[in-house]
Amino acid sequence: MEYDIIVLGGGPGGYLAAERAGQSQKKVLFIEEAHLGGTCLNEGCIPTKTLLYSGKLYAHAKHSQAYGVHAKEVTLDHSAVIDRKEQVIRTLVGGVGAALKACHVDVVDAKGVITGRTADGCTVEAGGQTYTAKNLIIATGSSCAVPPIPGLKEGLASGFVLTNREMLALRELPQHLVVLGGGVIGLEMATYYAMADVDTTVVEMQDHIGGPSDRDMVKILQKNCEAEGMHFLLNAKVTEIREGSVIYEQGGKTCTLPADKVLLSIGRKPNTAGIGLENIGVLTERGAIVTDERMQTNVPGIYAVGDANGKAMLAHTAYREAEVAVNNILGKRDRMRYQAIPSVLYTVPELSSVGETEESAKAKGYDVKVVKLPMSYSGRYVAENQGGDGICKLVFDKRTKTLLGAQALANYSSEFIIAAGICMELELTVAESHCGGDPAGSHLQILSRHNGRRRAERCLSSYLWTPEKCGHPAKLSLPPFWKISTRKPLRTKSETSPERI
Repeated sequence: MEYDIIVLGGGPGGYLAAERAGQSQKKVLFIEEAHLGGTCLNEGCIPTKTLLYSGKLYAHAKHSQAYGVHAKEVTLDHSAVIDRKEQVIRTLVGGVGAALKACHVDVVDAKGVITGRTADGCTVEAGGQTYTAKNLIIATGSSCAVPPIPGLKEGLASGFVLTNREMLALRELPQHLVVLGGGVIGLEMATYYAMADVDTTVVEMQDHIGGPSDRDMVKILQKNCEAEGMHFLLNAKVTEIREGSVIYEQGGKTCTLPADKVLLSIGRKPNTAGIGLENIGVLTERGAIVTDERMQTNVPGIYAVGDANGKAMLAHTAYREAEVAVNNILGKRDRMRYQAIPSVLYTVPELSSVGETEESAKAKGYDVKVVKLPMSYSGRYVAENQGGDGICKLVFDKRTKTLLGAQALANYSSEFIIAAGICMELELTVAESHCGGDPAGSHLQILSRHNGRRRAERCLSSYLWTPEKCGHPAKLSLPPFWKISTRKPLRTKSETSPERI
């Protein structure tokens, strides 16, 4: 059977690509081996946020006296939390399926393997059938990386060691949980289980948690997590997994850490093996498919989006990459820009960031000015927090007087980090970024002034399009002591590539 486009993989990038192509009256085949929605929807972002929300409600109830609310005999029913998580997944998966059906996308529930190329395009075998398409979009996602630690594979086989998939299905709370890795997945899962009164320890090889996050911010985050009962072992290398314990080295000493369950969360690897890339000569680097700014591979007509290309393993990044790929297939010039993609650690408090950190900006040769703003400047923060050490950190380029990056540590910081991303994407100077009015309105003013209202709304909506649909961004309020005049016009059309918006 012949199609215009075949989409291989059912995660955020895959299903959005299929939906957009179907809306454009293209004949589309969508191939997914496991579940619609991929890792994000079924065993990643969405179920994790569901658990975290229940954990936050429980924690808020336990500590509500400071806010004049007295809750007695508050308990957390973890099994009921898992039931609700499953319901949320079913609802959203059903929505994805309905959207694909509405766009007249054909769906095949089977493993897809690329078998070769013909004069008509690329051939893919799935479910015993061979399909041909002029264009192929690879969106096969990623899976948990498994390092060669003695006893690890045996632990995974016995159920003592769990990946995020099994952890999110666990119905009984362990007494002692050890989390291997202090990155996004590890910290978010550790946050929930710590809030659920599980003795939780994070083991991290580096001298800090949070991976590439700003060092200043993760130090404060760690202090907050420790205050809630979480434990951290930094500069610790796991050397062996035994049933009931984790063996690690720290400071030249070998130590044993008791555990009922171990969560493996040391990173993810693209799912590119076994899908037939070698049959058509698609280039990969360290398992990730190499793509250009238009999401094209080295083979004409072949595109890769989402975790499969290994560029930025975030659901909203995959959405945008899918749009870029489909637009280019349709003959609409579009390109992907990665410098202003926001990311969030959904810990308590949230750590949100976009662009460069102070450390990364200096490493790239920028002459930076750093401004740190306590979140107590925000009336909402003071109203919703008894004390708290929330902070917003802004990294500016002294030469151009533009924002290079921003990090915010505060509850609901995911809502307003978007504003910083918009300022960066439009390359606004400090003075251009600062305007009054309501949060959403002020940013529409900024965008409209430079790009026209229609394009402004499209830009704003693209930043707000996340699986959680987290809401409107707050105003990026810059400090009055940053005395800068601005006479830098917005970049010309050729410089900014406004097709991004």
